[in-house]
Amino acid sequence: MSLKITDECINCDVCEPVCPNKAIFQGIEIYEIDPALCTECVGHFDQPQCQQVCPVDCIPLDPDHAESDAQLRVKYQRLVNADGPLKT
Repeated sequence: MSLKITDECINCDVCEPVCPNKAIFQGIEIYEIDPALCTECVGHFDQPQCQQVCPVDCIPLDPDHAESDAQLRVKYQRLVNADGPLKT
């Protein structure tokens, strides 16, 4: 699954720079996650980095974008192959 940022977000700016896929961006009111880019850090880290650094625990799985581990790995490979190696 992709992750999502809930309205409990306090715009602390710690999640965006740790995202290896650049899936996190500043939305109109809070940070948001692009589900097309989010791999839950599969291919980069064992745990989603945004969840690890979030001080208010506002980044759950997004049930509207369910993906298996295999699907996340395919997405990771597609992203890496399309853009070259992603910076971690």
